[in-house]
Amino acid sequence: MGFDIQRFPNGVDEELICAICGGVLQDPLQAPTCEHAFCQICINEWLSRVQTCPIDRIPMESDQLKPVPRILKNLLSRLNITCENEGCTAIVKLDRLPNHLAECDFNPKKLIECEDGCGMMISKENVTNHNCIQALKNELDNVKNELQKCRTDMDLYKAEVRTLQEFIRVLRINNPTISRVYERVENDEILRWSGALQLARVTRWGGMISTPDAVLQAVIKRALLESGCPINITNDLMENAHERHWPQGLSTLETRQLNRRHYESYVCRRIIGKQAVVVLGCDNRHMDQLMIAEPGIVMIFAHGVE
Repeated sequence: MGFDIQRFPNGVDEELICAICGGVLQDPLQAPTCEHAFCQICINEWLSRVQTCPIDRIPMESDQLKPVPRILKNLLSRLNITCENEGCTAIVKLDRLPNHLAECDFNPKKLIECEDGCGMMISKENVTNHNCIQALKNELDNVKNELQKCRTDMDLYKAEVRTLQEFIRVLRINNPTISRVYERVENDEILRWSGALQLARVTRWGGMISTPDAVLQAVIKRALLESGCPINITNDLMENAHERHWPQGLSTLETRQLNRRHYESYVCRRIIGKQAVVVLGCDNRHMDQLMIAEPGIVMIFAHGVE
């Protein structure tokens, strides 16, 4: 539909008027033969019912319509038009109207920040109906849905990674070059993960749980995965969460007591949100081989991890 002719204070030439709606041409298109111009919406709606020009009845179809000449576009762009928003007295050039409407303080659809404290952006026309609590609840629901989608996608990606790792494992058996390259990639991945974990300090080594049950191990394993632990070492680390897989210097209560003086030399990384640390081989090359295992050891505590 064209612009209301009453909004043009200086008047409008007849050739700039749409013959269908009687308004000033809006997004005009031109007939292919007779070159009559009409509003885009008007002429497409007309041709959906009758395949002839509205003025001289020459046959035509919508896919034959053409852009109007540049001179006609220039004439339209130079017209002065009043703002459509109630209360606004601005008069602008027609080609500047979209920019003005986006910035107009009287535009009921203009977004403003809620002044009641929730900080959400709402249109002026919805200010009176805005409820901060309900709006924030809706936003929280959207975030939860997005988070669930991310978790689903992450599970899918992890499954794909496991498939690729198994494929590479098979290739490594028969190709030493691939084996060496893959080992370097694995080591780099472990180093990146290690660098992302926070250093931890254990204040109560006596609180170490050397025989964690299956439930506790499952909790720690999930925390490892959520922290970005490379999938290919996760199971190995969790096996090393139990004393039966610990190195000789930690394998029994007696040896742990004898070697307790060495504990403070460990470089420990905090397992996020848990009273547990991971002692990675790549961080602890300085330790005696009797005190470390590859790719690392998971130590779970009742308390005392900072």
